[in-house]
Amino acid sequence: MCLLAGLANRGIAGHSVGQARDAGLVLAAFATLDFPLRDVQVFHTGRGGEFDDTRIDELLDVFDIKGSLSRKGNPYDNAVAESMNRLLKKELVYRNHYTTIEQLRHDLNDYVWWSDDQWLHSTLGYRSPKEFTEQGLVL
Repeated sequence: MCLLAGLANRGIAGHSVGQARDAGLVLAAFATLDFPLRDVQVFHTGRGGEFDDTRIDELLDVFDIKGSLSRKGNPYDNAVAESMNRLLKKELVYRNHYTTIEQLRHDLNDYVWWSDDQWLHSTLGYRSPKEFTEQGLVL
């Protein structure tokens, strides 16, 4: 599973599910963005091997996206994404037993809709990420 966190509104900007944790999973998450890749300014990642791939480097170069890598031993660099991943695992993954990728993909799509359209986030003044964005607000 791969989530792309939108720092401007604390929403899930992109997501994907796959058998392997690799660059293909990351690129599949980019493919789900509902806005132009040219609008992405920074792609910040942890130090996982799935991000160290020429295909991702090429995508960043083509769309003029700045790559940013977490500092070694500093988990706070990725705090928003780590928090989002923790909540997803707690609220979705650990509560269910998945026998197929399709089941997980379906539930993840539902979770992303709920998270972006319904969940009220304290950082956003108790608005959903969708409502926050529609009101033209920024963090």
